[in-house]
Amino acid sequence: MKLGELARQTSAHVEGDADLEITGAAGLETAAPGHVTFLANPRYTPRTETTRASAIYVSEKAEIKADIALLRTADPYLAYTRALRLFHPESSLIPSIHHSAVIHESAQIEEGVFIGACVCIGREVKIASGVCIHPNVTIYDNVTIDRDSVIHSNVSIREYSVLGARVVIHNNAVIGSDGFGYAKDEAKRWLKIPQTGRVVIEDDVEIGAGTTIDRASVGETRIKRGAKIDNLVQIGHSCIVGEDALLCAQVGLAGSSHIGDRVILAGQAGVAGHLKIGDDAVLTAKSATSHDVAPGKMLSGIPAFDNRDWLRATAAFRRLGETQRTVRSLEARLAALEKKPDD
Repeated sequence: MKLGELARQTSAHVEGDADLEITGAAGLETAAPGHVTFLANPRYTPRTETTRASAIYVSEKAEIKADIALLRTADPYLAYTRALRLFHPESSLIPSIHHSAVIHESAQIEEGVFIGACVCIGREVKIASGVCIHPNVTIYDNVTIDRDSVIHSNVSIREYSVLGARVVIHNNAVIGSDGFGYAKDEAKRWLKIPQTGRVVIEDDVEIGAGTTIDRASVGETRIKRGAKIDNLVQIGHSCIVGEDALLCAQVGLAGSSHIGDRVILAGQAGVAGHLKIGDDAVLTAKSATSHDVAPGKMLSGIPAFDNRDWLRATAAFRRLGETQRTVRSLEARLAALEKKPDD
């Protein structure tokens, strides 16, 4: 692809030879001649002088001394991502149903579907055109999967779950397993509460490997449009995850949590049950909250509080040893002064 055409398709403008042939995209250090790369963080600017790439995405105001074709754009990382997608398009679906798949006679399978080896599909399941189901997937009764969704191997989708269009579920995820609900009886033994609800996953959601999303005891657990969920995330029963929310690895949501739109929960963050995290809020890595979070807030720590206060507190914590020595020294000096006889 000519550099000029690449610029057009990624919303950038060229400074240099627009007729350069670009064959791929790679990082600054791994790029080879013919590749396009990117510079998003100014501290890596010196690496632009040693990269072997033929062209580089940079910001509108970046000052680059290297002899390399520039692709100026408002967001170099976004433009580079679009370039990667151009050079690595998703493989096209080849419709087929493997002979070892077990599909109940009541299931409604539209044309143009791929169903791999040893897939098991239950009663009254509805699968739309363009869906790709990889080997060893188990789909329980009354599940609905909309068009162009991709279900990777060893996923289990439990009864009554509803998946929208272009949903991607990675290996070994479990959708719609029983919520964790028990009541204590007269003998102080745990009595299981029937989990009669469902999971609804809206369009364009991606769910990472090993993630579990529990169905509600009553009603539904809902993952809204465009949410992105990493590997090994636990979402409890009756939770709501907002549009374009980002849940990183090992996040845990207790039951009935309500996560707003565009919220970011970084790795290993935890949210207690029945809480509301407002739109555009951020919970940093390894943080946990036991109270509602206002929209737009960034919280850190356990229990989580304002990120700026947390940064000051952790800076003070690192100086505790020195502070303790200073206090002891001052105590010793004060004690010595108190022992002196009056003049």
